[in-house]
Amino acid sequence: MTVSLARATLSGAALVAGYFFVPLQDSGTATWAWFAIALTLWTVLIVRQVLAVSRSTAPRLQAIETLGVAVPLFLVVFALTYAALGQADPTAFTEPVDKTDALYFTVSVFATVGFGDIAAVSHAARVVATLQMIVGLVLVGVIAKVLVGAVSVAVRRRGGEK
Repeated sequence: MTVSLARATLSGAALVAGYFFVPLQDSGTATWAWFAIALTLWTVLIVRQVLAVSRSTAPRLQAIETLGVAVPLFLVVFALTYAALGQADPTAFTEPVDKTDALYFTVSVFATVGFGDIAAVSHAARVVATLQMIVGLVLVGVIAKVLVGAVSVAVRRRGGEK
């Protein structure tokens, strides 16, 4: 259990740290293409991980590790998109956003607290924020339920608890 928690924590920390080293694109077209590709790859990762949980010999630990990668990756994808939008259009938000501000905005939207100090102003930024809210709700609700179901399947398949 400790190893799984450590691996999930380190994976999340590595994703967030790596976020600050990824160069931003100046082109709006490149931002949208990257965003679409990143969300598609994130979805593929989720599907593969749910299947891995259902076949795992330690499904609960596998589910913890899945969330330890899926949630930070989700946040990083949106934060990079907000940072790129803010770089391409400084009026996209109520104030100019750098990577730290974009990550802060992403987490406040994900946590549904929306402090109000940074808000999406442009249509593009509002579309991305709306999409993040919808996918975030799906992440918390549906994906958590699917992971719990995959754990149950794996436990039944093995005929016991772990």
